[in-house]
Amino acid sequence: MNTVKTPDTLENQDWISLYPNQPFSRRRFVVTSLSAGFALATQPIIAQTAVKTDATRLIAGDLNIPVADGEMPAYAARPQEDDKNKTGKKLPTILVIQEIFGVHEYIKDICRRFAKLGYLAIAPELYARYGDPRHYTNVQLLMSELVAKVPDKEVMADLDAAAAWAGTHGGDADKLAVTGFCWGGRATWLYCAHRPHLKAGIAWYGRLSGGATDNTPKQPIECVDQLKAPVLGLYGGQDPGIPLETVDQMKDALKKSTNKNANQSTIVVYPDAPHAFHADYRPSFRRAEAEDGWTRLVAWLAQHGMR
Repeated sequence: MNTVKTPDTLENQDWISLYPNQPFSRRRFVVTSLSAGFALATQPIIAQTAVKTDATRLIAGDLNIPVADGEMPAYAARPQEDDKNKTGKKLPTILVIQEIFGVHEYIKDICRRFAKLGYLAIAPELYARYGDPRHYTNVQLLMSELVAKVPDKEVMADLDAAAAWAGTHGGDADKLAVTGFCWGGRATWLYCAHRPHLKAGIAWYGRLSGGATDNTPKQPIECVDQLKAPVLGLYGGQDPGIPLETVDQMKDALKKSTNKNANQSTIVVYPDAPHAFHADYRPSFRRAEAEDGWTRLVAWLAQHGMR
């Protein structure tokens, strides 16, 4: 059985250097490391997950990313260096934004899937200052006690920190893209309106509109004119949390905008798919739509200069 290599087991010294043994600042951070397995609140888990990506010819594991107030745990994966991927070659980089459940096994597997395609993929634990989402058993409590406390402004800064880390550890700073799922889908839209020189974004069923709070002052539909990269949005027609009316409003806003990145963005709706149709460890998984969405993602990245 292939196991994911951790900093303690890696043979490649260049990648070991990405996991420095530094003192950990606990000034604000609650979560200091990532746990294995799936988040408890995602039950029931499909007995046999549809996709499981091993670490053959990959270098993957947990690490800590320096941020202004400490170090943030994250998971990263990249191809192992060989004749095709020689030492010193910069890799196109994908920021992977978690669901509401944090960086659990599904998100880690997504990183390994990207690494198999030749990318450096990194998923920062964006709730780390507030608690561990993987230990919650109740989704409503997870939302109210943890997710609601996370400011968009802080998320944007943490994603910037992850991109900066990647740029100094084998990633190509000129080839940066972002993708996210559910909560991370909304954050993907926002990051594409925040980050200059981003190549592309892929938002999986991320909320597009809604009321403002102190932590979430703007929604994606309000940021269309600020998009700095084209976004591929992938949505389910049977998603009760994201009404098709709001998807149509977003399509219209993208079309009418004077922003070229908005005009180049596109939204695909799968009529019979529910929310989280790509989550292959949950009953919501729909294989045909998930595979089609992933194919579109790969093509979108290539189309917008990530290869």
